[in-house]
Amino acid sequence: MQISSRFTIAVHILICIDVFGDAELQTSETLAGSIGAHPVVIRRILGQLRRAGLIRVARGREGGATIARPLAGITLADVFRAVESLGRDALFSFHENPNPACPVGRSIHDVLDGRLAEIQRAMERTMEEISLADVAADARREMKRAE
Repeated sequence: MQISSRFTIAVHILICIDVFGDAELQTSETLAGSIGAHPVVIRRILGQLRRAGLIRVARGREGGATIARPLAGITLADVFRAVESLGRDALFSFHENPNPACPVGRSIHDVLDGRLAEIQRAMERTMEEISLADVAADARREMKRAE
């Protein structure tokens, strides 16, 4: 199982807006250059972040994306929930037709559902403890170290 790259792209977008936003408009084209993705992909994720209230997007020459609220008030869980389509809010998807005639197939949901839900809750709790301010500070330290 693998979470899509939308989450890491969204974090990358938000950090770029924070780090470079005062010096340069952060458009889908400039962000795509940093991320190495097509601007259409970036626009789609920008739309998801905007709908979640994490950024504002303005069009035109003076447009671009800006952070809508302080980074300390945005967690990795907020970003994850904004861009990952989890269906019925379940991180793990189950194979659709376990055989009810098989003892394992008949009981697999009972065996796994609660455990998988707890794993997801643990991941989300950890993500809720990490703010984008923490990630941005780490990014700035790494950029300075790499100079």
